[in-house]
Amino acid sequence: MILFPAIDLKDGACVRLVRGDMASATVFNRDPAAQARQFADAGFSWLHVVDLDGAVAGRSVNGAAVTAIRSAVDLPIQLGGGVRDRAAIEHWRALGIDRVVLGTAALRNPELVRDAAVDHAGKIVVGIDARDGALVGVNASAIAAVARQIRIPLIASGGVSSLDDIAALKEREVDGIAGIICGRALYDGRIRAASALRLLLETPPC
Repeated sequence: MILFPAIDLKDGACVRLVRGDMASATVFNRDPAAQARQFADAGFSWLHVVDLDGAVAGRSVNGAAVTAIRSAVDLPIQLGGGVRDRAAIEHWRALGIDRVVLGTAALRNPELVRDAAVDHAGKIVVGIDARDGALVGVNASAIAAVARQIRIPLIASGGVSSLDDIAALKEREVDGIAGIICGRALYDGRIRAASALRLLLETPPC
């Protein structure tokens, strides 16, 4: 199971939002490339990057920051936020982004997802956001149920705030949960990178 540290970009800085509210952004690092290097040095094997401004604008806004992150580390990167058409997908893939996340575009243009998934096999991710009671916090059972129904690898995101949350999701790996995205808890120290990565490497008792 992969633990993805999240780098959410707003106004060129690494931030975390409270319940998705753009007005509630807390800046954790004004140098996204330096933050990417910190995550790489901590032992992570992937990065999850989101252009928050781009998600609102419907186009890339923090492109310079994304490019700086790509140049700073050798880790594979999955990127979402503002990717709404084929040109944007091709642009980021050409710049070395390993996976492109489609959210709004997947809802509005399923054909785009189908075509992109064929041409970029294994490189297209569909983001499903749940709010207002659909999925609150880390509901490992509900996430596992979704994973079993779709029968493709699922990455859990949102509300991961402790090692217990990571452990609960790891127990559902057999159901198809292939990864976990973690943000604020890594930045504020509630989850230590070394402890989380060690937990995911542990083999459960027989």
